[in-house]
Amino acid sequence: MITNFNDLFAELKAKGICKRMIAAWGVDSHTIEAASLASDMGFVKVTLVGDSDLITEVCKAANINVDKFTIVDIKDELKAVAEAVRMVHDGEGDVLMKGLCSTDKFLRAILNKECGLLPAKGLLSHVGVIENPNYHKLIFITDMAVIPAPDFRQKVKMAGFVTGVARSFGIVQPKIAFIAASEQMLDSMPACVEGAMLAKMCDRGQIKAIGDGPLALDVAIDQESVEIKKLKSPVAGDADCLLFPNIESANVFWKTNSKLAKDVRQAGFLVGTKVPCILASRADSVDVKLNSIASAVMSVK
Repeated sequence: MITNFNDLFAELKAKGICKRMIAAWGVDSHTIEAASLASDMGFVKVTLVGDSDLITEVCKAANINVDKFTIVDIKDELKAVAEAVRMVHDGEGDVLMKGLCSTDKFLRAILNKECGLLPAKGLLSHVGVIENPNYHKLIFITDMAVIPAPDFRQKVKMAGFVTGVARSFGIVQPKIAFIAASEQMLDSMPACVEGAMLAKMCDRGQIKAIGDGPLALDVAIDQESVEIKKLKSPVAGDADCLLFPNIESANVFWKTNSKLAKDVRQAGFLVGTKVPCILASRADSVDVKLNSIASAVMSVK
């Protein structure tokens, strides 16, 4: 079972998995260094779409052999992003990665109706993967970056996305917690009502996972809290996946882990698209981008 990112790297190597990754406006040091490490580990073949002069300059400064990459030389950022998405749309890549381009330009290209990557009537969402030394395994969460206030139908799809990613990591029966402010069934809180409905859909097989909700965060991931509160649940204290009620709660959880918890490692990418699309911040570390590449590669169908 993959319980941390080092396990993930080892699993990719053991299975000989190698996918084609295309970086849109991949001209910055963090993107290029992460792509270089992933290439050296053998789980991606990298195409950088962007200004070849900038790419060469970064590689020289970081002592990276530029010949390990395929470079599509496009000097204009917007055109480079559009070309990267077109290449993936036409089957030339298995994973798309955002480089130094802004998120709005990246998403605009992905959502292009003619040559974008979102199927008709599809849902674009985001899944994060967290390795926290205070928890005994990886945590898969959604959605902290794309959908501000998901409605119930969107939450059903999001549950399928996040458990699907967990399944790609070898978790045969993912345990998903539908997070609310309380584990009590309080009709005054919409997150509690919807959490209970989603849990029942898991019971009936409409969501392919072991699910429970509503669950407060403490009982979802802390066994001592479960015992103190005398809660009986197939998920509590051992959740693989957390579905948050809105973008604020998921985003706060994500950033609390990254800024206040020591030795946390993270990854994130877009789902619901034709291929996994890595939506790392331009300020994200090389480690976050490397973990995101590996996680996206592992989830390629």
